[in-house]
Amino acid sequence: MRLRNVPAHLLRLGAVAWLAGSLSGMVLAAEPLPPHRVQDPYYGETLYQFYQGRYFSSITGLMVSQHFGRVSHHADEAEILRGGLLLSYGLHREAGEIFAQLIEKGATPAVRDRAWFYLAKIRYQRGFLPEAEEALGRIEKNLPPELEEERGLLSANVLMARNDFAGAAAQLEAMAKLPDPGKMPGGTNATRYARFNLGVALIRTGDAERGNQLLETLGTAPAPDEETRSLRDKANVALGFAALQENKPEAALIHLERVRLNGMQANKALLGFGWAQAALKQPKRALVPWQELALRDPGDSAVLEAMIAVPYAYAEAGASGQSLDRYNEAIASFERENTNLDQSITAIRAGKLLDGLLERNPGEEMGWFWNIGELPEMPHANHLAPLLAQHSFQEAFKNWRDLQFLRSNLLQWQDNLSVFSDMLANRRQAYAERLPKVRAKAADGGLDVLQKRLDAITAELARIETEEDPAALADEQQVALQARVEHIRATLEKAGDMPEAVAARERFRLASGALTWRLAQEYPQHLWDAKKSARTTTEALADTRRVDAALAQAQQDEPAKFDAFAARIAELGKAIEALLPRVAALSTEQQQFVQELAVSELVQQKDRLVEYTTQARFAVAQLYDRAASQANKQLEPANAPPKP
Repeated sequence: MRLRNVPAHLLRLGAVAWLAGSLSGMVLAAEPLPPHRVQDPYYGETLYQFYQGRYFSSITGLMVSQHFGRVSHHADEAEILRGGLLLSYGLHREAGEIFAQLIEKGATPAVRDRAWFYLAKIRYQRGFLPEAEEALGRIEKNLPPELEEERGLLSANVLMARNDFAGAAAQLEAMAKLPDPGKMPGGTNATRYARFNLGVALIRTGDAERGNQLLETLGTAPAPDEETRSLRDKANVALGFAALQENKPEAALIHLERVRLNGMQANKALLGFGWAQAALKQPKRALVPWQELALRDPGDSAVLEAMIAVPYAYAEAGASGQSLDRYNEAIASFERENTNLDQSITAIRAGKLLDGLLERNPGEEMGWFWNIGELPEMPHANHLAPLLAQHSFQEAFKNWRDLQFLRSNLLQWQDNLSVFSDMLANRRQAYAERLPKVRAKAADGGLDVLQKRLDAITAELARIETEEDPAALADEQQVALQARVEHIRATLEKAGDMPEAVAARERFRLASGALTWRLAQEYPQHLWDAKKSARTTTEALADTRRVDAALAQAQQDEPAKFDAFAARIAELGKAIEALLPRVAALSTEQQQFVQELAVSELVQQKDRLVEYTTQARFAVAQLYDRAASQANKQLEPANAPPKP
């Protein structure tokens, strides 16, 4: 047995949650992320993609932003997040290098210990036991209590994976801190798992008494949630089968009665309960759990065993006819199940399993946080439930699915590069056709002529300001009034000394004086407006010259930029063309591996069926022999001599 089998995706999710929680001052914590000010927009985009569950987009966007120096305000935080995302994809070596570099830069002891702890977790899940031990050995004493408990469990798990049960027992003994195994206070779930595995390790090292005491306490402890109830069932099943091995059926019944009928351990408990009754020479009582178990899914080996245990109980109870019928039913059921397994194997090798899993369990992007939730549409999908629950299959399938995603991503980028190439060709053509026309139009506009006119206006304004000539800045209405005044002046001069002219000249003097006064009053405003217009025109003309210079420079530089972009697109296109066959080959290889992994599991089920079928046929033969022997005895004469 092993320590708590936490799915890898949960471990990786915890790692990334911890890393995401470390964004403030590199304080690594698994608690919810505190308010944090994002100073670089590109880093904010990375976090947005991360919290939307688009981890591939998050890490690729982050790496691009790091390449172009767009996350300078969050350099360490971004590197931690990148390491965590790499870790979530199982790239523990690359993540280890990142964490080691950060540690060398002066990370705090708490940061350092957490980094090595999560690295050890991922390495253990990936099966790299020496690397996991190396990471565990780097952890000091700076983990919080909950992670310290998990570290102890992980360390013991590594030892048990190496069959060092004595070392695992010593590790778990230190965790449990239980001088009296019969009096254990409640603890965290991690402590409960430590006690469970300590009990198993003690039994395997020969200390069955203490091991059984630990498991007994767990098997009778209150269970407030599903996790602890499942652990309690597992402890009782372990105790029950240990009692059967020690030929203590009464004790086995006590332990197995505590197991829930709807839990994950129910089938094993029903099977063991029946064998305990059979060991007590109570075949009729053994029939009760075995008949219930025989009606369940035959994909479970306990159910297959119950199918031949039921007729065995009938035979022990003296009901040979019923026993023979149930044996024949079991044989027929085994043959049907064997045929169904063959159909499932054929469907798996035809690719229906993997295609069906992808279809029924779509995922937006690749990543280790995705899980199989629904069985595919294929013959006898119930055979696959135990297989899909295995960590090894889930890991292998995720690798294949990620290869499929990468292939799709590469094909998409191949199409994108084709689009980019067309866009570049259009831009190149547009520059070649439009830029000369734009420059020619600018030249036709006569920038030099405009400059001369502007210089003349500037000089005139200087004269007006020097001579204080308000009339030169009159508006259209005032210019019209000035023309009328001059016309009236000329008319009055022609009138001579006529009596009417005298009165008219007085009125003219007043009107002319009012116009002169008005021009004098408005002169400062008119002069300021004229200077402002001249300055605006000067700036506009300067901008126009800069644009013209930029166009001239672009006419020289852009072709080179177009060539560089074209070369980059061609380079990326070649890289994609080189990667696609490699990804396709790896995908095919991984598909075959996953399919053979599934087939191997079903072949094992077929082997069990062959074994159970052989046992059933042998039992049928024994029943026939027994019946024939009894018939012969009945036919022998009473005074017949004994057979030699």
